[in-house]
Amino acid sequence: MGLNRSSYYHVPRVRTDDAELEQTLRKQAGKRPRDGYRRLTQTLRRRYKRYRTLNTKRVRRVMKQAGIQIKRRKKPRRTTNSQHAFQRYPNLVKNLTIDHPHQVWVGDIAAIVLADDTEVFLAILMDVFTRKIVGWELARDMTHLLPLAALKRALRKTCPEIHHTDQGVQYATPKYTQSLLNKNVQISMAAVGKAWENGYAERWIRTLREEELSLTDYKNFADAYRRIGPFISDVYNRKRIHSSLGYLTPAEFEAIWREQQP
Repeated sequence: MGLNRSSYYHVPRVRTDDAELEQTLRKQAGKRPRDGYRRLTQTLRRRYKRYRTLNTKRVRRVMKQAGIQIKRRKKPRRTTNSQHAFQRYPNLVKNLTIDHPHQVWVGDIAAIVLADDTEVFLAILMDVFTRKIVGWELARDMTHLLPLAALKRALRKTCPEIHHTDQGVQYATPKYTQSLLNKNVQISMAAVGKAWENGYAERWIRTLREEELSLTDYKNFADAYRRIGPFISDVYNRKRIHSSLGYLTPAEFEAIWREQQP
């Protein structure tokens, strides 16, 4: 066959550093069990000098061999009630090119189950361009006062050009919409039954469930309030990288964008 005799005795060399990589992946996946191999690769590249040239194929192979799997998510409870007689607004962000901060804010509400099986509710506002959470509030009920408190917190620093949500009654009440109109903010709403038209906010709620709620048992309302705040401000806004932002955090992405402005 034209082969050297030594080829018969050749033993393939196995990477001895795969065990170290597997241990590192297990540690990182334990902290963020919803991160896939692409995000884990980028995280290791950023955090460790020895993994600066790490590629996704190797990470995927080691994860598969080690049985490191993404934790499956549970179906969330529906929090949108669009059966009301308040004014509805057209969708202003469909096909809109978003190219600067505070051009569009999106909002949504999530139900959170505590250790005693009672529910509390979280309202958030996200800046679409940077993916940064600019306002949030937690409450024991889901009246219009909840998102209104999140809105007031966000408006303390700046104001969006467009405010986009679903057609839930909390966002359509006159007190809420008037707070926006008083600031000359354009109001935009997704069509009823088309959750994807508010996809940015929907995806953030999914991230919250997968990366915080599924890993934490809140004893009571005060415990939830105390721990969700740091997750939003410290972990999500400043530490969690996004593939859509070039694997930067929202804070990093915004800082770089502002440095590049004339």
